[in-house]
Amino acid sequence: MNVSDFDYALPGEFIAQFPLPERDAARLLVLARDTGAITHAAIRELPRFLRAGDLLVLNDTRVFPARLLGRRVPSGGAVECLLLARLDEERWEALVQPGQKLRPGGRVVFERGGRALQGEVLERKFYGRRVIRLRADTGQGIDDAIDAIGHVPLPPYIRRADEASDRERYQTVFAKARGSVAAPTAGLHLTTALLARLAADGLERVEITLHVGYGTFKPVRVERVEDHRVDPERFLIPEDAARAINTASAAGRRVVAVGTTTTRALESAGREDRRVAPGAGETDLFIRPGFEFRIVNGLLTNFHLPRSSLLMLVCAFAGREKVLAAYREAVERGYRFYSYGDAMLIL
Repeated sequence: MNVSDFDYALPGEFIAQFPLPERDAARLLVLARDTGAITHAAIRELPRFLRAGDLLVLNDTRVFPARLLGRRVPSGGAVECLLLARLDEERWEALVQPGQKLRPGGRVVFERGGRALQGEVLERKFYGRRVIRLRADTGQGIDDAIDAIGHVPLPPYIRRADEASDRERYQTVFAKARGSVAAPTAGLHLTTALLARLAADGLERVEITLHVGYGTFKPVRVERVEDHRVDPERFLIPEDAARAINTASAAGRRVVAVGTTTTRALESAGREDRRVAPGAGETDLFIRPGFEFRIVNGLLTNFHLPRSSLLMLVCAFAGREKVLAAYREAVERGYRFYSYGDAMLIL
């Protein structure tokens, strides 16, 4: 397959730069997997399309303020650092700018609101990546210092600085497990009240964890889809969640994944007998057309970038032609796209 087969035209003004005032005010495009039929609705109408017995699977990962702004020592030059993965108590893999000027031994400081983090570059890796050591001022925990100093790591297509409100809005209402540098954005639309309505209608709900890494924004730089590689991400499927998922599948009930991250975790843990194995793991699963879904029967997701691995996952689930036709109609009707945009339900 060619990556160009997953392209579509999107005017820049359709890329949502801010969330709507209310989480459940987003529009909802409902796509039938079998026929390609499209229904236009709103997130608040989600109970209309789901039914008693459906099992909703959520990703409870929590975004932390992983973007640090500071200066080099002693030159004072500006530094930007995005924390990607924690290696131990003090060491992190990070993406830094300016990469050429931050070599092993280089020192930086990040300060905000009277708090400070001291950083030292330990190892140089590829594409601007470094291993750095962070140390907080005496008496401070590193996580507390990061929370005080860091900025919300908004996606690169949101062309504005983060605001105080993003700390709450770029986070699901059910977020618990700290570890993501990007939100599982389909879940941003769900409210406590909407989840309560679904429960009252007889839907079951479980939570799993997949920590979203920076690779979710990595462009597909190859021409052939099969040559692309997805960066590994950590996930956890608790015993009780696996039990509920397997019980639903065995009974022929729908397992509806909220988000592509949830989908990747479930299908990574899916076995040939179509049961989910509980436990922790790391996945670099690249779901693209031709993939056989073993667990997921329904998908709530946002609209994704052209030529992206996330769009390829959605096309694998519902069919490339049907999905791209739905995207074209969404553009024609003025839907809002990407992380703070509208949603799509595929059943």
